Amino acid sequence: MHTTQPKSSAAASAGLTIGALGVVFGDIGTSPLYALRQCLHALPVGDRSAGILGALSLVFWALVIVVCVKYLLFVMRADNRGEGGIFALLALTNPDRVKSARTGWFTLLVLFGAALLYGDGVITPAISVLGAAEGLKSFNPAYEHYIPLISCIILVGLFYFQHKGTKQIGRVFGPVMVVWFITIGLAGLWHIIDNPRILAALHPRHGVDLLSSHPGNAAVILGAVVLAITGAEALYADMGHFGRKYISLAWYGVAFPGLLLNYFGQGAFALEHPSEIDNLFFALVPDGVPRLLLIGLSIAAAVIASQALISGTYSLTRQAIQLGYFPRLNIKYTNAEHAGQIYLPLVNIALALGSIYVVLQFGSSDKLAAAYGIAVTGTMFVTTLAFFRVTRLRWQWAWWKIVPLALFFLIIESAFIGANLHKFSEGGWLPLLVGLGLLAIMHTWKSGKTEIFRRIYANEITEDELSNIAHSSHITRVRGTGVFMAGNPTGTPLVLLHHVKANKVLHETVVLLSITTQDVPTVDESERFIISEIGHGVWRAVGSYGYMESPDVSTLMKRVRDAGVPLKLNESTYYFNREMIITGGDARMFEWQKHFYAFLSRNARQARDYYQLPPMQIIEVGLPIQL
Repeated sequence: MHTTQPKSSAAASAGLTIGALGVVFGDIGTSPLYALRQCLHALPVGDRSAGILGALSLVFWALVIVVCVKYLLFVMRADNRGEGGIFALLALTNPDRVKSARTGWFTLLVLFGAALLYGDGVITPAISVLGAAEGLKSFNPAYEHYIPLISCIILVGLFYFQHKGTKQIGRVFGPVMVVWFITIGLAGLWHIIDNPRILAALHPRHGVDLLSSHPGNAAVILGAVVLAITGAEALYADMGHFGRKYISLAWYGVAFPGLLLNYFGQGAFALEHPSEIDNLFFALVPDGVPRLLLIGLSIAAAVIASQALISGTYSLTRQAIQLGYFPRLNIKYTNAEHAGQIYLPLVNIALALGSIYVVLQFGSSDKLAAAYGIAVTGTMFVTTLAFFRVTRLRWQWAWWKIVPLALFFLIIESAFIGANLHKFSEGGWLPLLVGLGLLAIMHTWKSGKTEIFRRIYANEITEDELSNIAHSSHITRVRGTGVFMAGNPTGTPLVLLHHVKANKVLHETVVLLSITTQDVPTVDESERFIISEIGHGVWRAVGSYGYMESPDVSTLMKRVRDAGVPLKLNESTYYFNREMIITGGDARMFEWQKHFYAFLSRNARQARDYYQLPPMQIIEVGLPIQL
């Protein structure tokens, strides 16, 4: 018997599907602006028809294999409580190692994959906005010299408004992208009807023939084909926002048909006009008002694509901070209803300067395409390795299932990586340099924190000993509550021992408070908080957060009070260690890392601010540590 879906459920499904179009598919959805054009520029001189069919065939099968098969069919099964992304894979592959003392080779590899996403975050806004703005020269050639300036103005506006959040503008992202995919699909369909022989490109033989008949150009051609699948990683990274089901619906229902129709429409136009490929995308619509409207829609889509990647970079940074791989930064919440909508001023400034520099340095999407692809393919390769580690260690698949599938994806992605290596000297060094810089920060911060943790808690005072200290007749108990932040949920913080040794006093109520990060995106409220009584007015409280959450100690302390601990929040004093790093010690770090960690530690956001505590209730105690 046929049953109809409830209206409310259908509306919610439609809302999530449209929302996924606005957030997830912005990057890959704007690739038609430049991807096929770059493929055709890479074709050798000769039979243009065969070359066009071959290039289009490669684009089609790249989308099918990478997006439809790899990500939607396989990788998106590997979710960590519904969340995806490269840090979710790190937690799934070896959850204990996420917070372990040593950073193994595999963890370093995953961190490098995450770091490459920052390089992508610099280039994607630049190439998307440039590609859209270049439509102006197809409308009027006089605009060509002003395109970099116009692109920079758009980027400045985009990054400036980040602090206001995406709550309002986010409501129109989805509908605009629906209009975008329908528009580019119809524009392509018009030319497919005029020249249906382009549909022959659906056969993979044309792509194979192109590569085999021109092996000397294969690397350049594949390097251009990669541009059509940039943004595929966003499907997995944003899975937690919309879910695998609605991302799949958005892809197969709207995005994929729109992209295919447009790419094949561009191919049909190129068959008819092989010499007019410089403005291939915009040439699909008539000159005049229709083209001007398409240019405006393209700029809107480019802004949306950039916004999605910027927001993703914020989220990635917060995850790295929570997992202990990145210094604490100022995090602002732009929507009280959604904890995921955040704004990181320092990251925003870095992305803005990087994107504007890239626009001014390269000047056109053609030149910038030369730098694009290395970071994308590198991250995809790392994701594949991590996924197959999950299939073996977590899901315990048999080798006969894992090896053929792994080889299939790795051979294809190795070919894409190899095809992009020639781009290194043409600008591909830029995303790699950004990635290596971020990797240096993450590894140095993790190593330094591990060394400090080892030294501070090398000689722990047990809870029984702490209880005896609190009960000692040599210690005077004073009114109020002292909250001592403890990095180890089983240890006694040095700041408490220094306080007792120097002042010979202790508050009537003492709380040892630890904040821990779990290897899950969010922690259930039932598991958020644990409290136990040590004795003689001393309590231990442990707050747990996921790697996609930010700790709020003020709220946590209300739960401590509600659990029966006798304290007044406005009379509590919070004690922190303030690290003062001295180099020249025997820490297991390179000397440059010791100096770099000291620099990062001095400039990181102080814990008192990161934990959202009232500044008038905080006391910091200096703690010299020699690394």
